[in-house]
Amino acid sequence: MEVGAAGFEQCLPRLRRRVRHAAFLALDMEFTGLHSTFPQNNKPSLFDSPAERYLKARQSVQRFTVTQFGKCCSDTENLPRYVVHSYNFFLLPSTLGVTDVEFTLSASSIQFLSHYGFDYNKFLKDGIPYMNEVQEKILSQQLLAGSWKVSSALDRDVLKKAIDEVTCWIAAAEEEETMILHDLSGYQMFEVQLVLRQALQNVWTEPLGDKKVVVKKVSPQHRRLLENSPYDCCQKELILLSARGFTNLLQTLVKAKKPLVGHNMLMDLMHLHDKFYKPLPESYEEFKRNIHNLFPVLIDTKTVTKSIWKEYPFPRVSNLLEVYNVLCSSKLNPKDPMCPEIALASDCSRYAEKKSPHEAGYDAFLCGSVLLKSAHLLLCRSTDDAAEADPSFSQYLTALAEYLNKVNFIRGGVSSINFSGEDAPCQHPPLLVVHVRGWPGLDERQIYQEFKAHCRFDVRRLSKNQFILLSNKFKHVRVVLRDYKHHPHLRVSVYRHWRHSPRVGCLLQ
Repeated sequence: MEVGAAGFEQCLPRLRRRVRHAAFLALDMEFTGLHSTFPQNNKPSLFDSPAERYLKARQSVQRFTVTQFGKCCSDTENLPRYVVHSYNFFLLPSTLGVTDVEFTLSASSIQFLSHYGFDYNKFLKDGIPYMNEVQEKILSQQLLAGSWKVSSALDRDVLKKAIDEVTCWIAAAEEEETMILHDLSGYQMFEVQLVLRQALQNVWTEPLGDKKVVVKKVSPQHRRLLENSPYDCCQKELILLSARGFTNLLQTLVKAKKPLVGHNMLMDLMHLHDKFYKPLPESYEEFKRNIHNLFPVLIDTKTVTKSIWKEYPFPRVSNLLEVYNVLCSSKLNPKDPMCPEIALASDCSRYAEKKSPHEAGYDAFLCGSVLLKSAHLLLCRSTDDAAEADPSFSQYLTALAEYLNKVNFIRGGVSSINFSGEDAPCQHPPLLVVHVRGWPGLDERQIYQEFKAHCRFDVRRLSKNQFILLSNKFKHVRVVLRDYKHHPHLRVSVYRHWRHSPRVGCLLQ
């Protein structure tokens, strides 16, 4: 089900109820970019520790924004049948008051999303607003101080037109006479009223249905009575509620403390923290603590399926849709009647009829389905009772216990980040050192091109004619050592700190 700003407030009570009654919540996000190229060398590297990777990703999260948020929640009734409600939300940062968020667009990400049918008009015209606690505090202070300014040039033009109309009308109007302003949308409904009330002491405003505001000429005494009314639509609390927008739903997710499910979800968690809670801290450990307090149970289906692939003779796939297709294959547990049945709710039936990869709502549905099917496999492996009774979701959580709060770490010395404790020590295959002879001017890019056919690795310059290679697979190290044993220009050996470190060499000299 697709939800934009126009229908979000009306859907919010129903969305909150479904969150509170869900067995788990699966999510997926799309961004305006993934890895920032500024500053240089900001891309993920095999050399990164989790803390170093966090600092790199933090710079990217601060530059890009969320365009689409997918949420899938499952009813817990009629198990083992799970009825899932999958929602696709378009988001756009709040622009109410002086708040004006800047963000970067990555050309490759924009092209990628466009290829899969992303609707940028909906993102820009009907994106649900959101803000974090710091932005909300600033807006609250502005409302208390009455220092109201409008940041959007479009809204300023609308305001100028409205003020001109009201100023011309009020000069000849009698008390209690009214006029109507038309074609106001979104925040303009609030901003027009706040600015008119601030500029003219003898007017009062009220919303009238969709995109209209009634302006009434009143006496100063009547104005004071209206300002103290509990039914005023421009009360601070109501304005903040509207400005928080999608953050209201995220606060419900935090309060519900349901298991939060994602696929390769580190960047999702960082954007959740930065956009809806607080700006990302510099400390990696503080980030982990904050996320664990917000979401005590995390399940990364990438972490889970990586383990399953080691034990079952499945095709090795990593793409979420491919993982889903493998787990739904008829060859997988064809005689198991207790395998969870996953049905899309009637208002989300579009995803049953058509695959929509890289649409956040669809990917959230895939993520929730992969979770249930993976958990069922693990439960069947650990006990013979799974075929005798309908497994409950709590049984699935027990089967998943070793993977809880372990978020996949891409291309690094650890397989996952532990959000409920200390990370495991980094474990890399041995470093290789490449000594160049008779091949002047060689740089890191050329070294990469030379070795990329043999293995996946990262490269760093060690000295003028030496480079370090780091792979994530032991077999790649063996292949390179074997194939370059007699190379005329490149001598490859295992890195020894006491022998190859420039600092040790300088000390010895």
